Amino acid sequence: MTSSPSASERLFSRAQQLIPGGVSSPVRAFGSVGGTPRYFARGEGGVAFDEDGRSYLDFCMAWGPLILGHAHPRVVEAVTKAARDGLAFGTCHRHEPALAELVLEAFAPADRVRFVVSGTEAVMTAIRLARAHTRRTLLLKFSGCYHGHADSMLVKAGSGVVTLGLAESEGVTVAQDTLVAPLGDEAALEEVFKTHGDRIAGALIEPLPANNGLLVQSPRFLQRLRALTAQHGALLIFDEVINGFRFGFHGYAKRVGVQPDLTTLGKIVGGGLPVAAVVGQAAVLDRLAPLGKTYQAGTMAGNPVALAAGLATLEELRTGAPYRALETLGQALDAAVAKRQDRAFRLVREGSLFWPYYALEGPVPTQAEQVTPAAVAQFKARYAGWLDAGIYLPPSAWEVGFLSAAHTLEHVERLAAAL
Repeated sequence: MTSSPSASERLFSRAQQLIPGGVSSPVRAFGSVGGTPRYFARGEGGVAFDEDGRSYLDFCMAWGPLILGHAHPRVVEAVTKAARDGLAFGTCHRHEPALAELVLEAFAPADRVRFVVSGTEAVMTAIRLARAHTRRTLLLKFSGCYHGHADSMLVKAGSGVVTLGLAESEGVTVAQDTLVAPLGDEAALEEVFKTHGDRIAGALIEPLPANNGLLVQSPRFLQRLRALTAQHGALLIFDEVINGFRFGFHGYAKRVGVQPDLTTLGKIVGGGLPVAAVVGQAAVLDRLAPLGKTYQAGTMAGNPVALAAGLATLEELRTGAPYRALETLGQALDAAVAKRQDRAFRLVREGSLFWPYYALEGPVPTQAEQVTPAAVAQFKARYAGWLDAGIYLPPSAWEVGFLSAAHTLEHVERLAAAL
Protein backbone atom coordinates (compact mmCIF):
# COMPACT_ATOMS: atom_id res chain seq x y z
CA MET A 1 0.00 0.00 0.00
CA THR A 2 1.46 3.35 -1.04
CA SER A 3 1.50 6.02 1.63
CA SER A 4 0.06 9.41 0.79
CA PRO A 5 2.58 12.20 0.13
CA SER A 6 3.59 14.44 2.99
CA ALA A 7 2.68 18.12 3.07
CA SER A 8 6.28 18.97 2.17
CA GLU A 9 6.15 16.65 -0.84
CA ARG A 10 2.88 18.15 -2.05
CA LEU A 11 4.10 21.71 -1.61
CA PHE A 12 7.44 21.02 -3.31
CA SER A 13 5.73 19.37 -6.26
CA ARG A 14 3.53 22.44 -6.65
CA ALA A 15 6.47 24.85 -6.27
CA GLN A 16 8.50 23.05 -8.96
CA GLN A 17 5.83 24.01 -11.49
CA LEU A 18 6.04 27.67 -10.52
CA ILE A 19 9.54 28.52 -9.25
CA PRO A 20 12.90 27.57 -10.84
CA GLY A 21 13.86 24.35 -9.08
CA GLY A 22 10.97 24.91 -6.71
CA VAL A 23 13.08 27.07 -4.40
CA SER A 24 14.00 30.71 -3.77
CA SER A 25 17.63 29.82 -2.96
CA PRO A 26 19.44 26.84 -4.55
CA VAL A 27 20.82 25.00 -1.52
CA ARG A 28 17.30 24.62 -0.08
CA ALA A 29 16.46 22.20 -2.89
CA PHE A 30 18.12 19.22 -1.15
CA GLY A 31 19.92 18.42 -4.41
CA SER A 32 23.10 17.77 -2.44
CA VAL A 33 21.57 15.39 0.12
CA GLY A 34 18.60 13.91 -1.73
CA GLY A 35 14.98 13.68 -0.74
CA THR A 36 12.35 16.38 -0.41
CA PRO A 37 12.99 19.77 1.19
CA ARG A 38 11.20 20.23 4.48
CA TYR A 39 8.59 23.00 4.50
CA PHE A 40 8.67 24.66 7.91
CA ALA A 41 5.47 26.14 9.28
CA ARG A 42 6.66 27.66 12.55
CA GLY A 43 9.52 27.77 15.02
CA GLU A 44 9.84 28.10 18.75
CA GLY A 45 13.18 28.55 20.48
CA GLY A 46 15.53 25.85 19.21
CA VAL A 47 12.80 23.80 17.56
CA ALA A 48 11.10 24.08 14.16
CA PHE A 49 7.90 22.36 13.01
CA ASP A 50 7.15 21.31 9.46
CA GLU A 51 3.81 21.46 7.65
CA ASP A 52 2.97 17.95 8.87
CA GLY A 53 3.50 19.04 12.48
CA ARG A 54 6.75 17.12 12.93
CA SER A 55 9.35 18.79 15.15
CA TYR A 56 13.07 19.14 14.50
CA LEU A 57 15.92 20.43 16.59
CA ASP A 58 17.00 23.20 14.27
CA PHE A 59 20.74 23.72 13.87
CA CYS A 60 20.40 25.68 10.64
CA MET A 61 18.62 28.58 12.33
CA ALA A 62 17.72 30.32 9.06
CA TRP A 63 21.41 30.00 8.06
CA GLY A 64 22.60 32.07 11.01
CA PRO A 65 20.36 35.06 11.79
CA LEU A 66 18.45 33.45 14.65
CA ILE A 67 21.14 33.59 17.31
CA LEU A 68 18.40 34.06 19.93
CA GLY A 69 16.29 31.22 18.52
CA HIS A 70 12.97 31.17 16.70
CA ALA A 71 10.34 33.75 17.60
CA HIS A 72 12.21 35.30 20.52
CA PRO A 73 9.54 37.14 22.54
CA ARG A 74 11.40 40.47 22.65
CA VAL A 75 12.00 40.41 18.89
CA VAL A 76 8.42 39.38 18.09
CA GLU A 77 7.08 42.16 20.32
CA ALA A 78 9.29 44.76 18.62
CA VAL A 79 8.31 43.58 15.13
CA THR A 80 4.62 43.48 15.99
CA LYS A 81 4.66 47.02 17.32
CA ALA A 82 6.62 48.30 14.33
CA ALA A 83 4.27 46.56 11.88
CA ARG A 84 1.24 48.14 13.56
CA ASP A 85 2.87 51.55 13.19
CA GLY A 86 3.46 50.97 9.48
CA LEU A 87 5.10 48.34 7.29
CA ALA A 88 7.13 50.83 5.28
CA PHE A 89 7.44 54.58 4.94
CA GLY A 90 10.08 55.30 2.33
CA THR A 91 11.25 58.06 4.68
CA CYS A 92 13.64 58.37 7.58
CA HIS A 93 12.48 56.88 10.89
CA ARG A 94 13.69 56.55 14.48
CA HIS A 95 14.94 52.96 14.23
CA GLU A 96 17.72 53.99 11.81
CA PRO A 97 19.87 56.07 14.21
CA ALA A 98 19.02 53.75 17.10
CA LEU A 99 20.31 50.63 15.31
CA ALA A 100 23.24 52.58 13.82
CA GLU A 101 24.40 53.59 17.30
CA LEU A 102 24.42 49.99 18.49
CA VAL A 103 26.27 48.73 15.41
CA LEU A 104 28.91 51.44 15.66
CA GLU A 105 29.33 50.84 19.38
CA ALA A 106 30.15 47.23 18.55
CA PHE A 107 32.43 48.04 15.61
CA ALA A 108 34.40 51.01 16.94
CA PRO A 109 36.49 52.78 15.69
CA ALA A 110 34.14 52.72 12.69
CA ASP A 111 31.89 55.76 12.74
CA ARG A 112 29.56 55.26 9.79
CA VAL A 113 27.11 52.53 8.76
CA ARG A 114 24.83 52.25 5.71
CA PHE A 115 21.93 49.81 5.94
CA VAL A 116 20.94 47.68 2.94
CA VAL A 117 18.71 44.63 2.53
CA SER A 118 21.02 41.67 1.82
CA GLY A 119 24.58 40.54 2.38
CA THR A 120 25.09 40.52 -1.39
CA GLU A 121 24.15 44.22 -1.51
CA ALA A 122 26.48 45.00 1.38
CA VAL A 123 29.40 43.36 -0.42
CA MET A 124 28.55 45.09 -3.71
CA THR A 125 28.53 48.43 -1.90
CA ALA A 126 31.82 47.76 -0.10
CA ILE A 127 33.53 46.83 -3.38
CA ARG A 128 32.19 49.93 -5.09
CA LEU A 129 33.42 52.07 -2.21
CA ALA A 130 36.88 50.49 -2.35
CA ARG A 131 37.18 51.24 -6.06
CA ALA A 132 35.88 54.78 -5.64
CA HIS A 133 38.18 55.50 -2.69
CA THR A 134 41.36 54.15 -4.29
CA ARG A 135 40.57 54.96 -7.93
CA ARG A 136 41.66 51.41 -8.79
CA THR A 137 39.81 48.52 -10.42
CA LEU A 138 41.17 45.16 -9.22
CA LEU A 139 39.60 43.25 -6.35
CA LEU A 140 41.39 40.43 -4.54
CA LYS A 141 39.30 37.62 -3.09
CA PHE A 142 40.15 34.17 -1.78
CA SER A 143 39.27 30.79 -3.22
CA GLY A 144 36.35 29.23 -1.41
CA CYS A 145 35.11 32.33 0.37
CA TYR A 146 31.49 33.15 -0.39
CA HIS A 147 30.35 36.76 -0.68
CA GLY A 148 26.91 36.57 -2.22
CA HIS A 149 25.85 36.36 -5.84
CA ALA A 150 27.17 39.60 -7.34
CA ASP A 151 28.90 38.86 -10.64
CA SER A 152 32.53 39.28 -9.61
CA MET A 153 31.93 37.32 -6.40
CA LEU A 154 30.98 34.14 -8.27
CA VAL A 155 34.56 33.41 -9.22
CA LYS A 156 35.59 30.25 -7.34
CA ALA A 157 32.96 30.93 -4.72
CA GLY A 158 31.62 28.58 -2.08
CA SER A 159 28.16 27.84 -0.66
CA GLY A 160 25.59 26.72 -3.19
CA VAL A 161 28.03 27.23 -6.04
CA VAL A 162 30.28 24.48 -4.73
CA THR A 163 27.31 22.29 -3.87
CA LEU A 164 26.12 22.57 -7.47
CA GLY A 165 29.60 21.80 -8.80
CA LEU A 166 29.97 25.13 -10.59
CA ALA A 167 33.33 26.89 -10.76
CA GLU A 168 31.51 30.08 -11.67
CA SER A 169 28.05 31.10 -12.81
CA GLU A 170 26.92 31.50 -16.39
CA GLY A 171 26.17 35.10 -17.27
CA VAL A 172 29.19 36.50 -15.42
CA THR A 173 31.25 38.88 -17.56
CA VAL A 174 33.36 40.89 -15.10
CA ALA A 175 35.70 38.19 -13.82
CA GLN A 176 38.72 39.94 -15.34
CA ASP A 177 38.59 42.51 -12.52
CA THR A 178 38.79 39.84 -9.82
CA LEU A 179 41.99 38.20 -8.58
CA VAL A 180 41.71 34.96 -6.62
CA ALA A 181 44.33 33.76 -4.11
CA PRO A 182 44.36 30.59 -1.97
CA LEU A 183 43.40 30.88 1.66
CA GLY A 184 46.21 30.77 4.19
CA ASP A 185 49.04 30.85 1.62
CA GLU A 186 51.35 33.70 2.63
CA ALA A 187 53.74 33.14 -0.27
CA ALA A 188 50.92 33.42 -2.80
CA LEU A 189 49.63 36.49 -1.01
CA GLU A 190 53.02 38.18 -1.21
CA GLU A 191 53.24 37.37 -4.91
CA VAL A 192 49.81 38.81 -5.68
CA PHE A 193 50.70 42.13 -4.07
CA LYS A 194 54.17 42.16 -5.62
CA THR A 195 52.63 41.76 -9.09
CA HIS A 196 49.37 43.72 -8.79
CA GLY A 197 49.64 45.76 -5.59
CA ASP A 198 49.44 49.18 -7.22
CA ARG A 199 46.19 48.22 -8.99
CA ILE A 200 44.34 46.47 -6.16
CA ALA A 201 41.44 48.52 -4.81
CA GLY A 202 40.56 46.12 -2.03
CA ALA A 203 41.05 42.67 -0.59
CA LEU A 204 37.84 40.91 0.45
CA ILE A 205 37.85 37.92 2.77
CA GLU A 206 35.70 36.04 5.23
CA PRO A 207 38.03 36.18 8.25
CA LEU A 208 36.39 32.91 9.31
CA PRO A 209 35.24 31.22 6.08
CA ALA A 210 32.01 29.37 6.83
CA ASN A 211 30.48 28.39 3.49
CA ASN A 212 33.00 25.76 2.44
CA GLY A 213 33.23 24.03 5.75
CA LEU A 214 34.47 25.92 8.78
CA LEU A 215 37.93 26.90 7.56
CA VAL A 216 39.65 28.48 10.56
CA GLN A 217 42.44 30.78 9.38
CA SER A 218 45.65 31.64 11.17
CA PRO A 219 45.58 35.13 12.74
CA ARG A 220 49.06 35.55 11.27
CA PHE A 221 47.68 35.19 7.73
CA LEU A 222 44.99 37.79 8.39
CA GLN A 223 47.53 40.11 10.00
CA ARG A 224 49.82 39.78 6.97
CA LEU A 225 46.91 40.59 4.68
CA ARG A 226 46.25 43.69 6.77
CA ALA A 227 49.88 44.75 6.50
CA LEU A 228 50.04 44.25 2.73
CA THR A 229 46.83 46.12 2.01
CA ALA A 230 48.02 49.04 4.12
CA GLN A 231 51.45 48.99 2.46
CA HIS A 232 49.97 49.06 -1.04
CA GLY A 233 47.13 51.50 -0.40
CA ALA A 234 44.32 48.96 -0.81
CA LEU A 235 41.33 48.65 1.49
CA LEU A 236 40.84 45.53 3.60
CA ILE A 237 37.23 44.35 3.62
CA PHE A 238 36.07 41.76 6.12
CA ASP A 239 32.91 39.94 5.11
CA GLU A 240 31.27 39.31 8.47
CA VAL A 241 27.79 38.59 7.16
CA ILE A 242 27.96 35.29 9.07
CA ASN A 243 30.55 36.20 11.73
CA GLY A 244 29.36 39.63 12.86
CA PHE A 245 27.87 39.55 16.40
CA ARG A 246 28.34 35.76 16.44
CA PHE A 247 31.33 35.70 18.85
CA GLY A 248 30.44 38.60 21.08
CA PHE A 249 29.08 42.11 20.79
CA HIS A 250 31.65 42.84 18.10
CA GLY A 251 33.06 41.35 14.93
CA TYR A 252 35.39 38.41 14.39
CA ALA A 253 38.05 41.04 13.65
CA LYS A 254 38.35 41.71 17.36
CA ARG A 255 38.89 38.02 18.02
CA VAL A 256 41.91 37.90 15.70
CA GLY A 257 43.24 41.40 16.41
CA VAL A 258 42.90 42.80 12.90
CA GLN A 259 41.14 46.07 12.06
CA PRO A 260 39.69 46.13 8.53
CA ASP A 261 38.79 49.29 6.62
CA LEU A 262 35.29 48.08 5.80
CA THR A 263 33.07 45.37 7.29
CA THR A 264 29.97 43.88 5.74
CA LEU A 265 27.24 42.61 8.05
CA GLY A 266 24.02 40.66 7.61
CA LYS A 267 22.07 37.83 9.24
CA ILE A 268 22.24 38.62 12.98
CA VAL A 269 22.09 42.39 12.47
CA GLY A 270 18.54 41.92 11.17
CA GLY A 271 17.40 39.47 13.82
CA GLY A 272 15.75 37.23 11.23
CA LEU A 273 14.47 39.94 8.87
CA PRO A 274 16.28 41.26 5.76
CA VAL A 275 18.89 43.71 7.02
CA ALA A 276 22.54 44.03 6.07
CA ALA A 277 25.09 46.81 6.44
CA VAL A 278 28.44 48.26 5.46
CA VAL A 279 30.50 49.64 8.34
CA GLY A 280 33.62 51.80 8.23
CA GLN A 281 35.22 55.19 8.69
CA ALA A 282 33.58 58.39 7.52
CA ALA A 283 36.48 59.03 5.12
CA VAL A 284 35.28 56.05 3.08
CA LEU A 285 31.54 55.72 3.85
CA ASP A 286 30.82 59.40 3.24
CA ARG A 287 31.65 58.79 -0.41
CA LEU A 288 28.18 57.27 -0.67
CA ALA A 289 25.34 59.34 -2.08
CA PRO A 290 23.95 61.77 -1.09
CA LEU A 291 27.26 63.11 0.27
CA GLY A 292 29.48 61.60 -2.40
CA LYS A 293 29.34 60.33 -5.95
CA THR A 294 29.32 56.61 -5.15
CA TYR A 295 25.74 55.54 -5.73
CA GLN A 296 23.75 53.11 -3.62
CA ALA A 297 20.03 53.15 -2.94
CA GLY A 298 17.14 50.84 -2.11
CA THR A 299 13.42 51.20 -1.54
CA MET A 300 13.48 48.65 1.27
CA ALA A 301 16.84 49.67 2.74
CA GLY A 302 16.33 50.54 6.39
CA ASN A 303 12.79 49.16 6.48
CA PRO A 304 11.29 50.07 9.89
CA VAL A 305 9.95 46.60 10.69
CA ALA A 306 13.22 44.89 9.75
CA LEU A 307 15.32 47.39 11.71
CA ALA A 308 13.05 46.92 14.73
CA ALA A 309 13.94 43.21 14.68
CA GLY A 310 17.63 44.00 14.45
CA LEU A 311 17.42 46.57 17.22
CA ALA A 312 15.67 44.18 19.61
CA THR A 313 18.17 41.43 18.81
CA LEU A 314 21.25 43.60 19.38
CA GLU A 315 19.83 45.03 22.60
CA GLU A 316 19.44 41.48 23.90
CA LEU A 317 22.94 40.48 22.75
CA ARG A 318 24.43 43.61 24.33
CA THR A 319 23.57 42.22 27.78
CA GLY A 320 26.11 39.45 27.23
CA ALA A 321 23.82 36.71 28.55
CA PRO A 322 23.23 35.03 25.16
CA TYR A 323 26.98 34.76 24.55
CA ARG A 324 27.55 33.10 27.91
CA ALA A 325 24.81 30.60 27.11
CA LEU A 326 26.29 29.93 23.67
CA GLU A 327 29.75 29.22 25.04
CA THR A 328 28.30 26.80 27.59
CA LEU A 329 26.47 24.99 24.79
CA GLY A 330 29.57 24.90 22.60
CA GLN A 331 31.68 23.37 25.35
CA ALA A 332 28.92 20.86 26.07
CA LEU A 333 28.84 19.86 22.39
CA ASP A 334 32.62 19.34 22.43
CA ALA A 335 32.33 17.16 25.51
CA ALA A 336 29.38 15.17 24.17
CA VAL A 337 31.27 14.37 20.98
CA ALA A 338 34.54 13.61 22.76
CA LYS A 339 33.01 11.03 25.10
CA ARG A 340 31.55 8.96 22.27
CA GLN A 341 33.71 6.06 21.11
CA ASP A 342 31.82 5.39 17.87
CA ARG A 343 32.22 8.72 16.14
CA ALA A 344 33.25 8.86 12.48
CA PHE A 345 33.96 12.58 12.28
CA ARG A 346 35.85 15.44 13.81
CA LEU A 347 33.95 18.40 15.16
CA VAL A 348 35.32 21.75 14.05
CA ARG A 349 33.91 24.42 16.33
CA GLU A 350 34.53 28.14 16.66
CA GLY A 351 32.20 29.70 19.21
CA SER A 352 28.63 28.85 18.25
CA LEU A 353 29.53 27.72 14.72
CA PHE A 354 30.24 24.03 14.20
CA TRP A 355 31.01 21.70 11.31
CA PRO A 356 31.12 17.90 11.42
CA TYR A 357 33.95 16.81 9.14
CA TYR A 358 33.58 13.15 8.23
CA ALA A 359 37.24 12.17 8.01
CA LEU A 360 39.31 10.88 10.91
CA GLU A 361 42.65 11.02 9.10
CA GLY A 362 44.55 13.88 7.51
CA PRO A 363 44.50 17.54 8.52
CA VAL A 364 41.34 19.41 9.35
CA PRO A 365 40.79 21.57 6.25
CA THR A 366 41.73 25.22 6.19
CA GLN A 367 41.16 25.43 2.44
CA ALA A 368 38.09 24.25 0.55
CA GLU A 369 40.28 22.17 -1.75
CA GLN A 370 41.32 20.04 1.24
CA VAL A 371 37.78 18.80 1.92
CA THR A 372 37.77 15.20 0.69
CA PRO A 373 35.05 13.74 -1.57
CA ALA A 374 34.76 10.84 0.88
CA ALA A 375 33.90 13.22 3.74
CA VAL A 376 31.23 14.89 1.62
CA ALA A 377 29.80 11.50 0.64
CA GLN A 378 29.63 10.43 4.30
CA PHE A 379 27.68 13.58 5.20
CA LYS A 380 25.22 13.01 2.36
CA ALA A 381 24.72 9.36 3.35
CA ARG A 382 23.76 10.33 6.90
CA TYR A 383 21.48 13.28 6.21
CA ALA A 384 18.19 11.40 5.82
CA GLY A 385 18.88 9.61 9.10
CA TRP A 386 19.29 12.94 10.89
CA LEU A 387 15.92 14.08 9.59
CA ASP A 388 14.38 10.82 10.82
CA ALA A 389 15.94 11.50 14.22
CA GLY A 390 14.39 14.98 14.29
CA ILE A 391 17.65 16.85 13.66
CA TYR A 392 17.71 19.58 11.02
CA LEU A 393 21.11 20.66 9.73
CA PRO A 394 21.93 22.76 6.65
CA PRO A 395 21.40 20.38 3.70
CA SER A 396 24.96 20.56 2.40
CA ALA A 397 28.23 19.05 3.57
CA TRP A 398 29.87 22.40 2.93
CA GLU A 399 27.71 24.45 5.28
CA VAL A 400 28.21 25.04 8.98
CA GLY A 401 25.71 24.48 11.77
CA PHE A 402 24.57 27.14 14.20
CA LEU A 403 23.91 26.98 17.90
CA SER A 404 21.41 29.47 19.28
CA ALA A 405 20.92 30.77 22.80
CA ALA A 406 17.55 28.98 22.76
CA HIS A 407 19.12 25.54 22.45
CA THR A 408 19.57 23.45 25.60
CA LEU A 409 22.12 20.99 26.93
CA GLU A 410 19.69 18.19 26.04
CA HIS A 411 19.55 19.50 22.46
CA VAL A 412 23.32 19.35 22.00
CA GLU A 413 23.45 15.85 23.53
CA ARG A 414 20.87 14.72 20.95
CA LEU A 415 22.86 16.41 18.19
CA ALA A 416 26.07 14.64 19.20
CA ALA A 417 24.29 11.29 19.35
CA ALA A 418 22.78 11.79 15.88
CA LEU A 419 26.05 12.89 14.30
